[in-house]
Amino acid sequence: MTAPIAVHAYGPGPDQFLEVTLPAGHVPVPVVVVLHGGFWRARYGVELARPLAADLAARGWAAVAVEYRRVGAGGGWPTTLEDVAAALDALPDVGRAGEHMAGRLDLSDVTVVGHSAGGHLAVWAASRGRLPDGAPGADPRVRVTAAVSQAGVLDLDAAVSADLGDGATVGFLGGTPAEVPDRYAAADPARLLPTGVPVLCVHGEQDTTVPLEQSERYRAAATAAGERVEVLALPGDHMVVIDTAGEAWRRTVAWLDARRTSIPDSTTLEP
Repeated sequence: MTAPIAVHAYGPGPDQFLEVTLPAGHVPVPVVVVLHGGFWRARYGVELARPLAADLAARGWAAVAVEYRRVGAGGGWPTTLEDVAAALDALPDVGRAGEHMAGRLDLSDVTVVGHSAGGHLAVWAASRGRLPDGAPGADPRVRVTAAVSQAGVLDLDAAVSADLGDGATVGFLGGTPAEVPDRYAAADPARLLPTGVPVLCVHGEQDTTVPLEQSERYRAAATAAGERVEVLALPGDHMVVIDTAGEAWRRTVAWLDARRTSIPDSTTLEP
């Protein structure tokens, strides 16, 4: 049984909030941040993340579902990236807010899980330490220790070439790679390697919305940078990876569990 959801505003806007669901008990537990997808567009919201967060909390994690500004509602470049960074960096304050939250968030173990565009944002969040000063999301307060991309958009140049989401990447960043190269350099996970952060890419083999090639291209870029990224390809479409009753989610949780039992001691960048 999970504790009631606590809502925390990390900014002044109506879409700048996160929801925390805790497992029963009083001891500190590792954190999994869930970022929903929707090609960075306002049509889709945090409701896509809530079932995953509830399932994770029932399994013993502190689950944090994040809402953020999207294209069409104040999002895009740079605000979407700034919101994800701000939500993560608010976690130390969230962990001190209220008697039921005090001491429950173990910020030495913070995994970010994201679907589709949320997969992009999850792996980008794990890459924040690579960002130059002044870039959106640079100088992270909280260090991400692992990331899971569920059918994520991880190579933005290839996403533009394939016109994924009918121009979604160009709409998100406000131009093509040729028109706004600095934005792609700061937002594209495939360009922000190596990170030193373990990444699992879970992808449906029949996904036509974000093809499996996206995960495979990211793995190739990571390998070239001297890192190992695991790609788990399973039968199914774009949505199979977020079915909490399905095999893809079972395998994802198993990967998270394995990390929980073996993670070395680490700390946040700033308490």
